[in-house]
Amino acid sequence: MRSQEPGAADRAFRTEKDSLGEMRVPADAYYGIQTQRALENFQFTSLALAQFPSFIRALAEVKKAAALANMELGLLKEEVAKAIAAACDEIAKGSWHDQFVVDMMQGGAGTSTNMNANEVIANRALELLGRAKGDYRHCHPNDHVNMSQSTNDVVPSAIKVAVLYDLEGLKKALSALCDAFAAKGVEFDDVLKVGRTEMQDAVPMTLGQEFDAYAVMIRESRNALDRAEFLMREISMGATAIGTGLNTDPRYAGLVCERLAAITGFPLETADNLVEATQDSGDYSEVSGILKRIAVQLSKIANDLRLLSSGPRAGFAEIHLPAVQPGSSIMPGKVNPVIPEVISEVAFQVIGNDVAVSMAAEASQLELNPFEPLIALNLFQSIRMLTRAARTFRERCIEGITANRERCKVQVERSITVVTALVPYIGYEAAGEVAKEALASGVPIRELVLRRNLLSEAKLNEILDPHTMTHPRAIG
Repeated sequence: MRSQEPGAADRAFRTEKDSLGEMRVPADAYYGIQTQRALENFQFTSLALAQFPSFIRALAEVKKAAALANMELGLLKEEVAKAIAAACDEIAKGSWHDQFVVDMMQGGAGTSTNMNANEVIANRALELLGRAKGDYRHCHPNDHVNMSQSTNDVVPSAIKVAVLYDLEGLKKALSALCDAFAAKGVEFDDVLKVGRTEMQDAVPMTLGQEFDAYAVMIRESRNALDRAEFLMREISMGATAIGTGLNTDPRYAGLVCERLAAITGFPLETADNLVEATQDSGDYSEVSGILKRIAVQLSKIANDLRLLSSGPRAGFAEIHLPAVQPGSSIMPGKVNPVIPEVISEVAFQVIGNDVAVSMAAEASQLELNPFEPLIALNLFQSIRMLTRAARTFRERCIEGITANRERCKVQVERSITVVTALVPYIGYEAAGEVAKEALASGVPIRELVLRRNLLSEAKLNEILDPHTMTHPRAIG
């Protein structure tokens, strides 16, 4: 038996009725009986619709577009349509979000989400019409707010609009992170260091080149979101239950898309085949894959920074990360790379979310995918986490990184990998012999080359010039 809500005994209620019977709903609630049933059926994530404001905004804008289209077609009385539109405007601007109480994870392909929106909009519209909440004769959640609609076209259309809103923030965060890496590339352009492949010393490079590469990775991630935006611009409003457009005017689908595009500012288009659009979740899967790519790239960079900053005495110690908090409850003075660590944790979660989206998309059955609530939850969560991760990474880590110039210099001087630059001049076999002796004796490569009279000092200095070694050059 469920525990009673605190204060419920002293709370006023109104009675509402649906096809299953009657239930009491809090008198001050804008939601109604179907939302109340969903509250009792779905309590899994503790993540209610209210925690995803872009989704609520999108739902309100979809409902407003539908009301305006129905009014223009002469199907909905102007007074009711304008009240619905006004209620939707309030919700889109942030009012009444606390009334969107349904858990994001739910059965029914999002019917509870759709009805939560329908009921809140209807009851607020009733107030604007001078009527009492629950007086659905004058504005009904199904007959008026949901006119010409089904959960099966409303929810996926709202998901796509919400993703478009959220992607704007992610693109800005990634662009700023890219700029931060690029700035470090310039700052560290003169810092020569040892490059590494397979965790072994490779040829020299500059620390600036390393950070420039990270800037390019993030730029590519940000640009990949253009494809995600393109995929989310195709909506299915007008499909109703399975894509056949049952209970809609032939002009409705095109008109509601036009109104929604005008309201949101996004260049939305009606899907070419609404039957296909109602059952196929491949576009969500592709967008989730793009988010996974971003997560993978962020985590790769975070892993590198943890290695490059390892130490401070017994590791690579080529860079210093900003100290943001003490690192140990037992070891005084220890500072851990907590920001790169949490970036990887975010990445792992996003990768897991992508698996969930893939499974939910694959599980679509016949004319409808009933698992779109799970898809929505994971897409919204991934975008939100990546946006915050990119911002935190930049502000709390990247912008404060400094180079350990002396350490980088010593490692280059001790490394035998500079011998690679000599191969075009003394040959692979001779270079290998020099490297082998240097490794065994500890004598620097430069000194051994001069001892063996393999090159003049002037030519050796030219070849081992830091700029020459870190860029393409003509051999001669």
